[in-house]
Amino acid sequence: MRFSGRALFSLLLIAVAGYAIVSASSWPFKASLFPLATSIPLAALAAAQLILDLVRKTEAANGPALDLEFSAEVAPEIARRRVAAIFAWIAGFILLVLLVGFPLAVPVFVFAYLALESGVAWWLTLTLTAVAWGFFHGLFERLLRLPFETGWIQTWLGL
Repeated sequence: MRFSGRALFSLLLIAVAGYAIVSASSWPFKASLFPLATSIPLAALAAAQLILDLVRKTEAANGPALDLEFSAEVAPEIARRRVAAIFAWIAGFILLVLLVGFPLAVPVFVFAYLALESGVAWWLTLTLTAVAWGFFHGLFERLLRLPFETGWIQTWLGL
């Protein structure tokens, strides 16, 4: 067995996840749901990684530690344009959440992305939008009864 920097990092993740689990376990259900839902899998996966790091032989890499090329098959300017488009969609979703809140932003974003970016048929766009809204509404609003902040537009209009 060899103790490496990777193993130390796994131990650090286990410690952070353990602290989050212990801290959140005494909180009310709604407050502890997210910390427990993220820290329990983190602890399990970090423990598995620690075991792999301790028993696995280290392999020497011949190439660079990190490959920063976009792709050999796509021209760099096309790859940069695609990355910029992805960041624009992410920023658009964040802005949409600020403007109209999560319950409206999710179906509007799914519809806009599928209609404008994916090129799927309209019936599939509408079906997937309805499924996304139903899942979001059913899980977060009906089952978990999580209150969401209203968006800026609803606040300005007094809705």
